Amino acid sequence: MTQESNVASQRIADRLRSMILSGELAPGERIRQEELAEEFGASRIPVREALRILVTDGLVTMVANQGAWVSSLSMEECTEQYLIRERIEPLLLRQSMPNLTEATFAELEALITRMEAVSSVGEFIALDREFHALTYSGCPTGTLADIIDQLWNTTQHYRRVYSELVRGTGSGLDMTHLEHRLLLDAISRGDADDAERILTGHIRRTRLELAKHPEVFARG
Repeated sequence: MTQESNVASQRIADRLRSMILSGELAPGERIRQEELAEEFGASRIPVREALRILVTDGLVTMVANQGAWVSSLSMEECTEQYLIRERIEPLLLRQSMPNLTEATFAELEALITRMEAVSSVGEFIALDREFHALTYSGCPTGTLADIIDQLWNTTQHYRRVYSELVRGTGSGLDMTHLEHRLLLDAISRGDADDAERILTGHIRRTRLELAKHPEVFARG
């Protein structure tokens, strides 16, 4: 591919990633390469490369000679991905914590405050992801972070729909906000055991709550 094609494919991939993560494109929705090529004024080559990038990200599923779709999960598949997250995210957090600074703690505090104030589920989901990514930012290697980033990609739609459901209940996202503050407290104290315990429970609670709402997956 030429440099121009590389730039075009990355631009298309970035736009599609944003559309998928924001919910503009839903799980299971067909992605038509000819329409993308026309929209971006590009040939099929950078479009195909953009889709391959998103396959690696876990956001798109491609089937030979059939086409491409936004990746989707069954409830069983989502449960499995959360079980994986419960085990490896606490490990990533433990590895990250020694390299986090007072400046990082202040950024995390600011993100919590913003999450508690927003009314938009979409904005909350974006801030929530930014918060957790920042807690992992001190990890010296990227292998675990790359795995977790893909798991967040594939489950983001379902977290969003779940957040919309709980926002309509009496408690809303109060428990999530409390868990974030407890997690930051453990991180700032340097207590890796407590931080791992809180994070494991935080992820597990979402998994168990999602399992109570099969309609979340029917929408996908």
